[in-house]
Amino acid sequence: MKVKIDSERCQGHGRCYDLAPGLFGEDEEGYGQVLGDGVVPQEEAQAARLAMANCPERAIEIL
Repeated sequence: MKVKIDSERCQGHGRCYDLAPGLFGEDEEGYGQVLGDGVVPQEEAQAARLAMANCPERAIEIL
C-alpha cells in the first residue's frame, strides 16, 4: 500500500498530518506532503485510511 497527495487538490487543512504524522508532513507553506516514498507500513494502514477519509478535498489517494 502507498499513499499519494494530489498537490492540485490540497488546500492545506492539515488533517492528514494531524491524523497520520508518521505518513504525512507539511511543506513550507503548510500543504500536506507524503513523507518518504509513500509506502505505508502495516501498522500505519488504518491511519492512512483515516487521513484519506478526512481530507475535505479528497486529495489523498491510496494505491
